Amino acid sequence: MALCTPNYNLKNLTPLSSKSIFNIGHDRIIKGRRRISITPASNTGGTGELAYEEGQLERPRWTGETPLSRLVGALISFKPLFSVLKLGARQVLISTAEKTNIPWRDMTREILDSSDVYKEMDTILDPSVLYPDYYLNPFHAYDEGNLSWLAAAEAEAATMSMVRRAIPNASTLDEANQIVRGNWLQAIEQHHQQYSGNCAVRDILDVGCSVGVSTRYLADRFPSAKVTGLDLSPYFLSVAKSKEKKMSSPRTNPISWIHANGEYTGLPSQSFDLVSIAYVLHECPARAIVNLVKEAFRLLRPGGTIALTDNSPKSKILQELSPVLFTLMKSTEPFLDEYYLTDLEGTMRAAGFVNVRTRLTDPRHRTVTATVPY
Repeated sequence: MALCTPNYNLKNLTPLSSKSIFNIGHDRIIKGRRRISITPASNTGGTGELAYEEGQLERPRWTGETPLSRLVGALISFKPLFSVLKLGARQVLISTAEKTNIPWRDMTREILDSSDVYKEMDTILDPSVLYPDYYLNPFHAYDEGNLSWLAAAEAEAATMSMVRRAIPNASTLDEANQIVRGNWLQAIEQHHQQYSGNCAVRDILDVGCSVGVSTRYLADRFPSAKVTGLDLSPYFLSVAKSKEKKMSSPRTNPISWIHANGEYTGLPSQSFDLVSIAYVLHECPARAIVNLVKEAFRLLRPGGTIALTDNSPKSKILQELSPVLFTLMKSTEPFLDEYYLTDLEGTMRAAGFVNVRTRLTDPRHRTVTATVPY
């Protein structure tokens, strides 16, 4: 799941300079860490190396088969307590958003009250799509998961809140997006430039595009490319298509929206130069992660790039979450343990990818990029 605010000048979105980022969060960012270095484009053209801080563990103690993880799992499995935790998690999301000037309730009401959104369902829904069993589970504090209008209406505000939590010392949401989205896009561009053999980015697929925010970032960063957003939720896609239609300046290359399963898209092989999967994998069981990676490999042309962005198991901040917060998080994310236990880089290599590279692109999230060999 990945979203944004439509009012920003995304075409010119670049990471903040290293000086700016250190001023925002000097206590969370350090120099000289191995493997996770970033070279942000500064406003003066400098290339000072920057890295976000890793924790001491391979993954948080509250994940996997640790005693702490099993205790949290036992608490969540107690249904009366689970209901309380689910409500608490939802309240934390909304209050966090509104405390940082994200008008969660107003944004939700605007979408739910828009007749245009509901009309798009007829143009988006593919009745032949089969939903995998895991997708029908409650998550994100919604009993219907992503298959509801409420989940679709709240998705953009939820992602804005995620960005603010990732960069808590940013003065504005725009500033936080400059770091989170800017570093993610730069990681993709740098990898493709280094390993693609000068292949142009002509066709982009955004798998699990939600309401289309990550899709719009990609379309603005690669304006000459044909961009497609694909998601299992027709509700999310209806919101995405409606928002895109309301843009003040229509795109030269309009975004296409497809209702399909990212594990088995049915799209032609070797038809994309970039496949992005942003903030999706932590919502999937391990078997689905493997299938998503394999399908991305099939869809990419030789020299094509895959970019996976999600929670980083090595994030110091995530490893040091308070018991209250990680219990609330796990109560709404049923496959979080499987995600953290998955060797993502190994899964990508097993699928055939080469040049697998991982970096922390903000204090909470990693971007893993790789190439389809020639």
